[in-house]
Amino acid sequence: MHIAEGFLPPLHAAAWTAVSLPFVIVSAWRVNRLMRDQPQIKLLLAASGAFAFVISALKLPSVTGSCSHATGTGLGAILFGPSVMALLGTIVLLFQTLLLAHGGITTLGANVISMAIVGPWVAYGLLRGARWLNAPLAVSVFLAAMLGDLATYTVTASQLALAFPDPASGFLGSFVKFLGVFAPTQLPLAVIEGLLTVVIVNFLREYSGDELKILQFPLNTLATEVRS
Repeated sequence: MHIAEGFLPPLHAAAWTAVSLPFVIVSAWRVNRLMRDQPQIKLLLAASGAFAFVISALKLPSVTGSCSHATGTGLGAILFGPSVMALLGTIVLLFQTLLLAHGGITTLGANVISMAIVGPWVAYGLLRGARWLNAPLAVSVFLAAMLGDLATYTVTASQLALAFPDPASGFLGSFVKFLGVFAPTQLPLAVIEGLLTVVIVNFLREYSGDELKILQFPLNTLATEVRS
């Protein structure tokens, strides 16, 4: 997911930055309003960002020569909604670029699209869908976090395939190859992230019930179950 500095062609990098910018602006407005209207959840909001920073900074070498890591953005999407994660994810990616040499400034927009926008929205949509089907909360959270993680890497594979299509099979062939590079380590990591997110949500339900009751958007199922 951390596409390295200078790896994308300039036009691709500029295009992904332009696409990501409106999401980040809306997210900044959302986060500012959330902290102004509900200051009690500031600590929980900061903890969600810190979780994403730590877990996504722990990269593991892949047997295919690349490296993989969890994303951590599913938790914030579950608690606050996907729009909040665009800003938090951008901050996480920017700090990792500057401090850890993960990613790059020119590729920041592309990385934001995959980890801070698409991943959280997929996680949120899956959580809503699973809860609508009356799936247990633990199952819903697990599927949301796991598949949100995998969605991030699917988008990254698409971005790389668009930039570097296979000479023979074009975009599709390149897309499959990039997915194959990520899959051996990313699949088990996604499962681990899903399980870890379930553990954290259960912990929050036990010890941060008041904060969960405050959260009214976008999903009130957590607060409802705390009340019951």
